[in-house]
Amino acid sequence: MFKRHHQLFTALRVLLDAALVAGAFWGAYALRFGSPRTWPYPDLPQPRETAIVGALALVLWPLCIRAMGLYRPQRQKTPLDEVFGVFKATLAAGLLLVSVTYFVRDYRYSRGMLALFTVLSFLGVSLARVFFKEVLQSLRRRGYNLRYILVLGAGRLARQVLEQIDLHRELGFRPVGCLSVTRKRVGTSVAGVEVVGTVRDLRKVLVERGVDQVLVALPSRSAHHLPRIMEICADTTVDVKLVPDVYQYATLFGGLEEFGGLPIVNLQSTGVMGINAIAKRIFDLLLSGLLLALLSPLFVVIAIIVKASSSGSVLFAQERVGLDGRPFRMLKFRTMRPDAESAGPQFAEAADPRVTAIGAWLRRTSLDELPQLWNVLVGDMSLVGPRPERPVFIDQFRRRIPRYQLRHMVKSGMTGWAQIHGLRGNTSIQKRVEYDLYYIEHWSLLLDLKILARTLAFGFLSRNAY
Repeated sequence: MFKRHHQLFTALRVLLDAALVAGAFWGAYALRFGSPRTWPYPDLPQPRETAIVGALALVLWPLCIRAMGLYRPQRQKTPLDEVFGVFKATLAAGLLLVSVTYFVRDYRYSRGMLALFTVLSFLGVSLARVFFKEVLQSLRRRGYNLRYILVLGAGRLARQVLEQIDLHRELGFRPVGCLSVTRKRVGTSVAGVEVVGTVRDLRKVLVERGVDQVLVALPSRSAHHLPRIMEICADTTVDVKLVPDVYQYATLFGGLEEFGGLPIVNLQSTGVMGINAIAKRIFDLLLSGLLLALLSPLFVVIAIIVKASSSGSVLFAQERVGLDGRPFRMLKFRTMRPDAESAGPQFAEAADPRVTAIGAWLRRTSLDELPQLWNVLVGDMSLVGPRPERPVFIDQFRRRIPRYQLRHMVKSGMTGWAQIHGLRGNTSIQKRVEYDLYYIEHWSLLLDLKILARTLAFGFLSRNAY
């Protein structure tokens, strides 16, 4: 029943979008060429051309909106999500329309009119969707357009599900009760929702409570109930969703994937792979190459100062651990005496006696880190990422800090989310790991740009840089 309702609702949304696109096309045409009273306009397109371009627009816009998934249920999406989706669909449709009209049939249709139409269609469709989403959410808060949910489970997982449902009441989901595995929980409540029976009562409760959707939130030890649950639900028209208990073990990017039609629960992964990894690498190559060229005079000046101030090499190469736990040689301008680690490796500290006078200044200004641009160029590092650590210290950290090794699921960086929040030098390693994992899970090129901008503005000078 609800699938039929959804199909009808989708058809109405397609018709509404088509009407808005047609209105935007007419509005753009009138604004560009004037009203019929002002015709004939000097550059007025032929009616046949206008009809063909308008028909193409009416086909392309709904197709692109559908390709962005905007005709699927949008209960879980915010208005901003929908507006961004409409923006992407409009941009794609506009580019396709220009390609067809200019490169396929060579109509040479007015570029100003098409640009104006694209803007008007985006404004019309997005504003209409935001308006109707707000109206629907308002109706749902008042008890209309609801979907009634039965939760199978009465433990920790069921509680988490019910808390999320209560937190997002505007989505229109209303729990009608819970079913526990054992009889002793019947009559109690979970997150304010009554346990109305056991899983053996499923068939009766589905009929009596008018359930639209079943959420299976059973612990993994109760998975043997699933065949019977699905047998009962298969005799109804309710939707059935499974909340996997294994998500309690998820670390980074937990989610459901598909491999040759086989569903797989992903417990740990990284978002910086595939096209994302390619985009990040291109970004690193272009910017590191540009900075190396622009800063080459500064490199020469610093090299001369380092060489003149103390004996030893200009550059210092130190083994660090990067992507996938692989070691590499990280470059820095030398800031310590040649015999600085004769007593073994140790952390840098304030007023470190091993640091030369020029080295202390280079560290305070972070100029000693500039040779790492070469590490970025050759692919050992990235401009942004978790700071690489030495193997001897990693062996200590991984034993006492949970999830420490997850930092190595992306390339190490010259700067990072932790560093722009002041976590440099002798600061909390635990806190750094938290910030690094946040960066990995929320990575985007926009976040990289934000980190680089804050590094350039405030990050070179730090009280913890020593």
